[in-house]
Amino acid sequence: MSATSQKPEYELLGLKSHEYDAICEKLGRKPNYVELAVFSLMWSEHCGYKHSRKLLRKLPTQGELILQGPGENAGIIDIGAGQAIAMKIESHNHPSAIEPFQGAATGIGGIVRDIFAMGARPIANLDPLHFGSLQKARQRFLLDGVVSGVASYGNCMGIPTVGGEIHVEDAYEGNCLVNVMCVGLVDQDKILRARAEGPGNLVLLIGSTTGRDGIGGASVLASAEFDETAEEKRPTVQVGDPFMEKKLLEACLEMRDDGLLVALQDLGAAGISSSASEMASRGGVGIDIDISRVPLREAGMEPFEIMISESQERMLAIVTPEMKDAALAVCEKWDLDATEVGQVTDSGHFRVFQGREMIADMPVAALVDDAPAYVVEAVRPAHLAAEPLPEDHYEAPADLNGVLTDLLRSPNICSKHWVYQQYDHMVQTNNALWPGADAAVLRIKGRQSGVALVTDGNGRRCFLDPRRGARAVVAEAARNLSCAGARPVAITNCLNFGNPEKGEIYYQFQEAVEGMAEACLALETPVTGGNVSFYNESFGQAIYPNPVIGMMGIIEDVRLIGTPHFRDEGDVIMLVGGARPAVDGSEYQKIIFGEVAGRIPDVDLERERRLQLLAREAILEGIAKSAHDVSDGGLACCLAESAIIGGKGAEVDISGVWPGGRPDILIFGEAPGLVVLTMEEKNLEYFGQLALDFPTRIIGRVGGRRMVIRMNGEDRVNIPLSGADRAWRTALETMMEGR
Repeated sequence: MSATSQKPEYELLGLKSHEYDAICEKLGRKPNYVELAVFSLMWSEHCGYKHSRKLLRKLPTQGELILQGPGENAGIIDIGAGQAIAMKIESHNHPSAIEPFQGAATGIGGIVRDIFAMGARPIANLDPLHFGSLQKARQRFLLDGVVSGVASYGNCMGIPTVGGEIHVEDAYEGNCLVNVMCVGLVDQDKILRARAEGPGNLVLLIGSTTGRDGIGGASVLASAEFDETAEEKRPTVQVGDPFMEKKLLEACLEMRDDGLLVALQDLGAAGISSSASEMASRGGVGIDIDISRVPLREAGMEPFEIMISESQERMLAIVTPEMKDAALAVCEKWDLDATEVGQVTDSGHFRVFQGREMIADMPVAALVDDAPAYVVEAVRPAHLAAEPLPEDHYEAPADLNGVLTDLLRSPNICSKHWVYQQYDHMVQTNNALWPGADAAVLRIKGRQSGVALVTDGNGRRCFLDPRRGARAVVAEAARNLSCAGARPVAITNCLNFGNPEKGEIYYQFQEAVEGMAEACLALETPVTGGNVSFYNESFGQAIYPNPVIGMMGIIEDVRLIGTPHFRDEGDVIMLVGGARPAVDGSEYQKIIFGEVAGRIPDVDLERERRLQLLAREAILEGIAKSAHDVSDGGLACCLAESAIIGGKGAEVDISGVWPGGRPDILIFGEAPGLVVLTMEEKNLEYFGQLALDFPTRIIGRVGGRRMVIRMNGEDRVNIPLSGADRAWRTALETMMEGR
């Protein structure tokens, strides 16, 4: 007999002995296998948020524009004129590491269902992605598969992928991060909720048939570390059908318009078990499900398999008996299976029947609300530095032209055209700004206003200081929106970390949540919901702690949008903000010196707020011709990107901007709180009135065909714009070809 077969059933399902004892106590008896399987999913980390619930309460979740915060399928933000935006970000990390195409595709499918479950029509996707070194064939295979999966599913559904990011770090080699964000538009009087109500109302299962695909995904893949059994978990990855989901989307929105739905919920992790029990919990009711009525695609499925299957493209709808026939008629019109599988009760229990036989009876509160919550003793990781590195820690390179070229070739900085050319980012014709800028901008048809969207994450900085890193990533997301002229209003977050049962990881998570809360409060960007992805470890090696921020901003007039590219010869280049660059945690440090070390600069949140307000005012007043956030690669890469995209060079002199600094660190170092603006000289006086006493400095002019940065009378960087363009534009495609 193997060691595995000797383990008790609850342990094989991912439950601990004391959790099993708690289940027995809540039931007043031992659970049968169906009940045990359902509890194992609902009490998994993925569904139960066991190590994060208490800490997540520290995040601000309320604001004047927030119509729906955490607790539903997606957050809802008021954008005026009776309309609202629904948004949510989630992870599909573990499935994508096992099967990249289907992992990413079904990640898109799941997040899209979260949006139209709120009654919103999806209008955009974003995909922040993190991989190991692209010098390795396995990582290129993963990136290629993930991008193909995102493109295939999104393109087939007619939803544009308008933004995202790609970060490459060795720490993601064993666990890639595939986070996906979806945004939808809804009239406020058509918002739906996943709240079962009205005993006697009926439960309809709509969409694909139910199979064995995805069984155990939430507990096996999303709630445990990877080890030598990773390949054995391949069958738990779901298989998506975007054309089925397109029909499901249209049918659900038509039923919404016809007033046929009491509630709507997608079937994601844990399948019918989580969807039905969570709907019952939100409504304070019970639900009965008859699995003999569930349409199956495979013969001989066991009751527990039907209950926890994660087959894609399925929704649960609550309808009144009077509306049942009309709802079924809409589904038939869209060639969708729709079956009455249960009803709402006043029992407060989640009961499962097989015909007339009851095979499971569980209190809804025990399943959904009573999952254990753990607080781990936080242990400060030994690698965290108390002080930044001294400026002479590294020997300055002799050739800064070569450094700039190497940085522009870095996968974290270079053009992502190879990725977004595979996405149909023009479908629905809402784009007011094309991919490649600091943020995506979508117009709202029939209005002058629009929304700006961005995702940001930087695990390297959070690895060096999780609190400062989280503050910085929220600030950078807001800064990117402000550089587009948008007022940041809300975030959704995807928190990617290692095993929370380890004190060092719990410390990282705790500090990151605290930092994120501080930044969100200061910048007035409450959290509308999101996702926590733990156990991103492979053979005991954790990823960098990586809180990925999806942020939305409102643009009052889409004709006034900030763009990063230099416009006209002779325009003045302004550096705005008083932050001082440092080598710690920078792309310069990693690419040139091969290290991730030191302590990153902190963000001054009050100064950050003023910086962003000034940038927005300059754009909306028509003063700023371009605006670009100084981030990866520092000032040099910021200037180079603006020059390359605009097709115009620049001559810059930073003498005296940061007194006493080492040229290479000032040119390539990084610190949150800097923006480059360009404007005509005639507008300098008015800009000065807007800026008041805020730190601003003229550092150069747009013009020529070279990128020149001087300091103390010496050209520190002087390269042809054509060379910089070639390095930046072709790097990713070259890497993906294995060259």
